[in-house]
Amino acid sequence: MKYSIGDHVLTKKKHVCGSNEWEVMRMGIDIKLKCVSCGREIMMFKADLDKKIKTVLEATIKTS
Repeated sequence: MKYSIGDHVLTKKKHVCGSNEWEVMRMGIDIKLKCVSCGREIMMFKADLDKKIKTVLEATIKTS
């Protein structure tokens, strides 16, 4: 799947807090994700994340 920093991804299973929406914080060999609901940050490999993603919600660019 294609995703970049700032994108929100929906996972197949919910987090313990009840949300399944995560924000991509960092990209590399592993990816840093932040739960949108509770703020918990986790790291996982790209291959593992690709298996767990349902959809990718692209980040909206704010112009001010």
